[in-house]
Amino acid sequence: MSQTVSQLNIAVPETLSLLLSRRSGSAKAMKGPGPDADQLREILSAGVRVPDHGKLTPWRFILFEGEGRARMGAILAEMIAGTPDVSPERVEQERGRFLRAPLVIGVVSRARELIAIPLWEQELSAGAVCMNILIAAHALGFQANWITEWCAYHPGVLERIGLKPSERIAGFIYVGQSAITLEDRPRPATDTITTRF
Repeated sequence: MSQTVSQLNIAVPETLSLLLSRRSGSAKAMKGPGPDADQLREILSAGVRVPDHGKLTPWRFILFEGEGRARMGAILAEMIAGTPDVSPERVEQERGRFLRAPLVIGVVSRARELIAIPLWEQELSAGAVCMNILIAAHALGFQANWITEWCAYHPGVLERIGLKPSERIAGFIYVGQSAITLEDRPRPATDTITTRF
């Protein structure tokens, strides 16, 4: 009886090297080019290969690229301009926020309560989608940064970008090339955060 590749345990040591080399780079220090259409499809396809208890697909994507980044900036500028004591410089900063990278992927958590699958598990699945996107972008030679910032929590922004009241932003993932040399940050020694039961 033959087995398909998906049924076999195959060692892929280069994957471990990839994971051990992944690091975030600041969205403020990104430049183009970003992924082309085929690369973006690969990144999103890798994104959805996550644990999903109940096969609920409790997440979806919003892509901000090209002119869409400027439209998002206009929304952010409008929302922040209504805040007391906000400077004109801050308004312009928000107008350019989504222009920092050639592509921003909004990962939307659409976890649903009152079903058999715990809400926490659905939210964790959305977080796993974000992490897979970071890893896929890194594998293709891009820099990626998973952040939220104030706009991920502002009801007016969320409504304007089409989120339902039950949906939340799991992350905005900025994807591009790093304009600076990246330095790794200190990582915890695993034996300091590990116990055996």
